[in-house]
Order: sequence, then structure tokens, then C-alpha cells
Amino acid sequence: MVFGLTPGDSVLVVSPHLDDDALGAGGTIARLTADGIDVHVLAICCHTHPSSEPAIRKAEFDEACTVLGVTSHHTAWIDTAAAASPGTHMRELVHLIEAGPRLSLRELRPSALLLPAAGSFHQDHQAVHTAGIAAARPSPHAPRLVLGYVGPEDAAWAQHADAARRPLAVDTSGVWETKAKALTCYATQMREAPHPRSLATIRALDTAAGSFVGAAMAELLTVYRMVV
Repeated sequence: MVFGLTPGDSVLVVSPHLDDDALGAGGTIARLTADGIDVHVLAICCHTHPSSEPAIRKAEFDEACTVLGVTSHHTAWIDTAAAASPGTHMRELVHLIEAGPRLSLRELRPSALLLPAAGSFHQDHQAVHTAGIAAARPSPHAPRLVLGYVGPEDAAWAQHADAARRPLAVDTSGVWETKAKALTCYATQMREAPHPRSLATIRALDTAAGSFVGAAMAELLTVYRMVV
């Protein structure tokens, strides 16, 4: 069982945008759902710009979540000021993750929380990481496991240098095709190689991550809390 979780446990995955969960932790999510763990994905931001139309993005998100087998998913902010700049709405962002009315720590009481790892170059990811860590502070609904995932654009930037700071590896060899299928759902967001957001590059990054632990494929995660 992944992370020692068993059926009946639940995991909350917080995704800055409607694809970051699959890009950074799609294999881990697929492993968890295959083991009967309830995985819930809270996507924070969706806003209109030239490469993003909310209705299309939501349809892609729905399809990818179905492929990964998640129990439920929700997009919090669509075409609002907060969606365009979550870092300037930190109070609302922390509350959303900690105690929001839909998918939150207070409502789900999950055993584990997955959120973007520290160190991303993207300001939205930085904001969601900071808010997630604040939301997961010690409390009656604090998860016993808090992990950070890294998307391909950050991983491609510093794969080897950052590996030492991401000591937890999830063997995704058996579910990589599920992750790949989920990623292909994001037709508006995926790119051709050698772009980091291409299947070829992501496969190469996951293969490199696997080489650190003797697996064919892996995702490397940062541990922020692990209570055993």
C-alpha cells in the first residue's frame, strides 16, 4: 500500500491549475486509486487567457480525473480576481484549503495532503504551496502526511540538483500508461517535445527519477510531515 494508507483512507490533492495534479503526481494518484484510496482533487485557479478557455479546461479536467480514478474533484476559482492572482488573496486561499465548503481539510479529514512543492518558478504554485502548508498546521483536522510534488517544468529545470530534497520516491512503473492517458486529456496544455510539458519529456523525467531508486519509472516527492 502506498504510504501505508489502506482502503477507507482519503487523500486531498491541491492543484494550482486544472492539470498540475496529473503533471506532477499523476502516477502517485493512479497508484493510490488502484489501492482503493479515495483521492479528491481541489484545483484552485482557472481563468480565461489565449490558451485557456474555462469550459474546455474543465472538460479536460473532468476527463483526466476519470482516467485517474479520483473520487471527486472541484475547481474553486473561475475567472475571478483570485483566480488570476492567488498570491494576492492568501487569506482566502488558506481558508479554502483548510476549511472551504467543498474539498478541504476540515470537510474531508484526509490522511494525506499533496500540494505543490516549494521552489517552483511559477508564482501561482508558490502561493498554493505557502497556503497549503499554513492550512496543514497542527489542528484537529491536520493530515498526518503532507507531501510536495513537482511538475515537469520545475523538474526539467533542476532534476538532479533537487532530487536530494525530494527523498520519497513512488514507483509508478505499473501505472505510467494511466498517467500518460490522463495527460493526453489536456489537449490544450500539452506540447510537443522537447517542451517540458510533453509526454516524451515527462517520460524521460520519470525514468530519471526511477533511476534514483532502481525502478523503471518514479515520481519524487518532498516530505513535509510524516506521522507514523
